[in-house]
Amino acid sequence: MPVLDFDVITLGHGGGGILTHRLLESGVFSLFKHELLDERHDGAIFELTGRVAFSTDSYVVSPIFFPGGNIGELAVNGTVNDLAMCGAIPKYLSLSFIIEEGLPMTQFWDILVSIRDAAQRAGVQTMTGDTKVVEKGKGDGIFINTSGIGKMHPQARIATRHVRAGDKIVVSGYVATHGIAIMSGRTGLTFETDLVSDTANLNHTVAALLDDFGEQIPLLHDPTRGGVATVLNEIAQNCRLGVTLAQEAITVLNDVQSACELLGLDPLYVANEGVFLTVVAAEAAGFEAARTSTPPGVSAPEIATGS
Repeated sequence: MPVLDFDVITLGHGGGGILTHRLLESGVFSLFKHELLDERHDGAIFELTGRVAFSTDSYVVSPIFFPGGNIGELAVNGTVNDLAMCGAIPKYLSLSFIIEEGLPMTQFWDILVSIRDAAQRAGVQTMTGDTKVVEKGKGDGIFINTSGIGKMHPQARIATRHVRAGDKIVVSGYVATHGIAIMSGRTGLTFETDLVSDTANLNHTVAALLDDFGEQIPLLHDPTRGGVATVLNEIAQNCRLGVTLAQEAITVLNDVQSACELLGLDPLYVANEGVFLTVVAAEAAGFEAARTSTPPGVSAPEIATGS
């Protein structure tokens, strides 16, 4: 972290003047430096050809630092994964902060570093952004909005209308880990476990699956808020098909299962960040589970006829 003459974020840092300039120069521009961002303009100018995907999301999480990550890494991974679920290869992000007055600069720096590292792992660039500061007590530390643009994978044909009766749904990993990790970091909740969030970028895995299976993958979903069960309900409703669920085939870490039982939660309704669901043609389902390095028996539900 650079040597600064201020320790906390103040309202003046969001006013657009000298303090804002010092805040951005002290971290944002140095960490995310590249040719287009160096223009320091109101927006970024670049070229795109062919089909593109565009997504935006806002991130509000408490605590902002949780076991296994923080809100900055979460913001990058979340928007990257939203684009990947569209069948796109993420390329560019916007990055906007709403910071609460009094946030320690050391925490903001750690968040910025996590954003940079997560973007590098995902292979995306931050192109433009914004910073605002709100009065103490009105921001819960920091809120982040990220928007993303990606080029569609040439073999992607992701659309609800392509789902057919008999297709399989593959779960890419252990469910509910992220949600329980977040809860374990909240005041008053302590678990005797080293459980950490599984937040991660999924775009490289999705791109590899599309390379190999292409049109055999009609739908992708990341079960964030609401968990796996909510996404399965959405799929059934949108496709007007039933979903046969083999719950015992969806894996949950023992520590996560124990925490869910303690809190009275169903792990299928707990949030995820490093997991995605793939609807896949039945003949490709076996290879799908192996390619995503999924534990044996993870691929579970099947799309059935009915409404």
